[in-house]
Amino acid sequence: MLIASVLLLASAVSAASIVQSTTSYNAISVKLNGNAITDTANLPTVNAGDTLTIQVGFNKSSAGTDNVKVKATLEGNSNDVTATTSAFDVQNGNSYVKTLTLKVPSDFESDSLDASFPLTVKIGDEEISLGNIPVQRNSFDVSIKSVIASSTAQAGTSVPVDVVLKNDGYNDLTDMYVTVTIPELNIEKQVFFGDIVNVMNVDTDNKDSVRGTINLDIPATAKAGKYTLTVVASNDDTTSTATQDLTIANSITDLAMKSGNDLILLNPTNQLVVYTVKYNTNTAAVVIPAASSKTVAIDVPTSGDYKFDVSVYSGDALLDTVNYAGTASTSTQITSPVFVLTVILAIVFLVLLVVLVVLITKKPQKTEEFGESYY
Repeated sequence: MLIASVLLLASAVSAASIVQSTTSYNAISVKLNGNAITDTANLPTVNAGDTLTIQVGFNKSSAGTDNVKVKATLEGNSNDVTATTSAFDVQNGNSYVKTLTLKVPSDFESDSLDASFPLTVKIGDEEISLGNIPVQRNSFDVSIKSVIASSTAQAGTSVPVDVVLKNDGYNDLTDMYVTVTIPELNIEKQVFFGDIVNVMNVDTDNKDSVRGTINLDIPATAKAGKYTLTVVASNDDTTSTATQDLTIANSITDLAMKSGNDLILLNPTNQLVVYTVKYNTNTAAVVIPAASSKTVAIDVPTSGDYKFDVSVYSGDALLDTVNYAGTASTSTQITSPVFVLTVILAIVFLVLLVVLVVLITKKPQKTEEFGESYY
């Protein structure tokens, strides 16, 4: 029973602390995600991107008071991840516990699905090795490596968005889609990117990265300002999102303008558009070539007061509204070209008529006859 008690006590001590001490500190204990580290040769496996909570407990065994920091380091293949406490005082004989958090890096060799990263804890100037933590890639993980798009765009044009995806996961990714949206404008376009294999399955026909371009049409009615361009790569297993600012310029304030009783419609885009004009009980489809305009005659009452709105649609979207109001008059305006021409012709006619009358009524003078007599 005595031997069993000693073995049980030794087991309890080893479960609570690491079997090593330093010059200045003893009773060192480390918990990883709430579990005590008792075997530095057999640390639990974690995934890239996981958050590790490291709790370090210790006693100061040397005389005096020290001002120290506790630091935890996870060494990647090319980059290290560290967490450090602020400085604090430790006194001889007292116990201390400090908690730090680390994010596991995705720092794998280019052709490897897993890695082994050394974990160390440093108390003051004294470092304790906790062994190697096995790290493997997440089961499904797509990374948006780059989004290349112009930072500015003109309303009514198309913006090419170049996207590069990479499979950073443990398994192949099938049926990947990329969706580009500008939420504020309620526009969206989706493109199929296909399959992306993991780094171990790369060959002549299969790649662990893929590149594609999505052309996003900016509506001509988009207000000038700064918007957020959102790129989402997804399939049934994983999703990744990236954003970028996009400033839209729009020099056209109105797509529909009133000119007398006519309506002038503008198409500032680089492609043909079809507008629908609606007012009262009238509906008309208007086809306008790229970068041009068209005049539409609007029927207004021929007498009395009138007031109505003319609405211009592109599909179901309302683009513009123009108000028509006034009083109809049947009198001819003297500034009308037709009226002026009529007056001129009437004057010419009257002049010709007067000349004709004068010519008709004028009596010819009698010619005197002279005779000669010979005697």
